[in-house]
Amino acid sequence: MESVDHKLDQIADTKVLVVGDVMLDQYWMGDVRRISPEAPVPVIAVRETQERVGGAGNVARNITSLKGSCTLISVVGEDDPGRSIRRIASAEGINAVLVSDPETTTTVKLRVLSRNQQLLRADFENLPGDDACVQVYSRYQDLIEQHDAVVLSDYDKGCLGQIESLIALARQCGKPVLVDPKGTDYSRYRGATMVTPNLSEFEAVAGEVADDRDLTGKAHRLLGKTGIEQLLVTLSDKGMKLFGTGTKPLKTAARSREVYDVSGAGDTVIAVMAMAVSAGLSPVDAMEFANRAAGIVVSKLGTATATRKELRAALLEESVS
Repeated sequence: MESVDHKLDQIADTKVLVVGDVMLDQYWMGDVRRISPEAPVPVIAVRETQERVGGAGNVARNITSLKGSCTLISVVGEDDPGRSIRRIASAEGINAVLVSDPETTTTVKLRVLSRNQQLLRADFENLPGDDACVQVYSRYQDLIEQHDAVVLSDYDKGCLGQIESLIALARQCGKPVLVDPKGTDYSRYRGATMVTPNLSEFEAVAGEVADDRDLTGKAHRLLGKTGIEQLLVTLSDKGMKLFGTGTKPLKTAARSREVYDVSGAGDTVIAVMAMAVSAGLSPVDAMEFANRAAGIVVSKLGTATATRKELRAALLEESVS
């Protein structure tokens, strides 16, 4: 118990700088009792609405939920969703350094649910201007030395237009930099300490994986090709596997838990890994903490977080089982 508490104290003592695409996650929830007379679609009587900070903001939420310190750099529009993100981030203890861009609108993902089943998702988005990306880099330069690690949360919404420069500066400053990737061009992430794709994202870059041996071979080839130091591939119900140049792969198995909603699980994984790396935890412990935290959030509705109390209970449960 003391060991678990000590390690949780260690990760809570970290300061992580998160840079990336932030969005507002909206949830409309209600009951469906009839079909519309206008078209063969359900009519939902909305009884509850919720707003949460998503994307890079959800990474930040996971860090502060585990009592770590987090600064979030991103771009929002001069609109109501942007103001909502500022308000929610402040309430959750996130130091939000948000560039206001009059040329863009804040990204919003609206989900309509009935009986905890998603009926519809509507996305509202456009890309920020070049000047906003320049301002993001400027804020980053000012703040990086005050933090222990960097997370670059890439949702391909335009905020990370200078990602190569962000990685280079992190390494120059001696900070580990972890990337949650998007797309198939991993050469953009050259020099990153760790990149954390899920299996489908990995296969889109490296090709379809036939078995565990094939996964290992493709991972090492990708590392050699891109200059990335480590790949952490999340494997859904099969856990996760960590590959590094010149080292043997490490694997942790998934823990049995009812899966309710997988959205945002990748945010949890990279948040916990960044904290654990900053705190000096071993790769095995870091993966176990991230794996356990991800198992907690997939049992919740929508983009969720794991609290320190929940993670402690999950880790202690494992130690006595």
